[in-house]
Amino acid sequence: MSDPVISVRDLVVSFDGVPALDGFSLDVETGSIVALVGPSGCGKTTALRCIAGFQSVASGSISIRGRIVSGGGEVVEPEKRRVGMVFQEFALFPHISVGENVGYGVRGADRVRRVSATLRLVGLEGYENRFPHELSGGEQQRVAVARALAPEPDVVLLDEPFSNLDAPKREEMRRELRRIIHATGVTAVFVTHDQAEALAIADVVAVMRSGSIVQAGPPDEVYGAPRTPWVASFLGDAIVLPATARNGVAVTPLGPVPTSIDDGIAVDVMVRPEWVLPSASPDGRARVVDREFYGHDQRVEVRLDGGRTVDALVSGRIPLRVGDRVDVALTDAIVFVRDEAPATA
Repeated sequence: MSDPVISVRDLVVSFDGVPALDGFSLDVETGSIVALVGPSGCGKTTALRCIAGFQSVASGSISIRGRIVSGGGEVVEPEKRRVGMVFQEFALFPHISVGENVGYGVRGADRVRRVSATLRLVGLEGYENRFPHELSGGEQQRVAVARALAPEPDVVLLDEPFSNLDAPKREEMRRELRRIIHATGVTAVFVTHDQAEALAIADVVAVMRSGSIVQAGPPDEVYGAPRTPWVASFLGDAIVLPATARNGVAVTPLGPVPTSIDDGIAVDVMVRPEWVLPSASPDGRARVVDREFYGHDQRVEVRLDGGRTVDALVSGRIPLRVGDRVDVALTDAIVFVRDEAPATA
């Protein structure tokens, strides 16, 4: 990234001696949407609060548009960082109208025009005189987004923006939020614990663990080529098959997988359910033991003759039923040298 809007370097934050951020670093490119995703307690919201200026840091630096806002003895107040914030609870002022909420941070003669234009952008044109309690949860969220965008910030930060919405509304708002952010050209960072949400919205997914980022990149890259078994298991469904590398392959219950890892090294072969392809065969080495049909696709659980069960995610048009004998092939797999250290979040 040649000219990041946000540049964070080596942030360290502790609470009562327990690290919340430990060497957290991140660059956010102009106009991009970055998702911080990770297990509870990994430091996602703390990182967001540091960028916003709501949380002090023990060490490290934060720059926005090339200006240091934290670090080297410099601390810029939150209201002077040109950052918009959308809180998990929306935090709308209940006693003032939608228009007044949206225009709260806008100063000058342009205020009325900015409020009107921003409400139109989020699909709430004509709602200026309504009050928050008169709106649905999705509409309240749109008002919160409009309020963050109205002052024309350099950056918008969103903390679990969809957690208070039911599932159908959440999916709708994911698409809407992505449209709104890209329409304005603003740079956005949002926190979520929902892996599907991160993959669906973000241009860059940054996976956090124990206070730092362990992998960041485009969603398809992080999902399809995770650097560690932990990232693979956290970001989506993963089947992990223990094996040993010998003669250029790792032999698994699903068949041999090519590898360049040296002979005799213990490995873990990671497979996604959509990389498992069962096909009906009277003499197949597995049997379908469970099936969930979703319409466009289906999840099929197969038990290999050796006793191992694995899930496959395949087209709903493939005719498979519980009890069918099947052969099983792999369309892809990733081989990791096995880490014998215990996994911790």
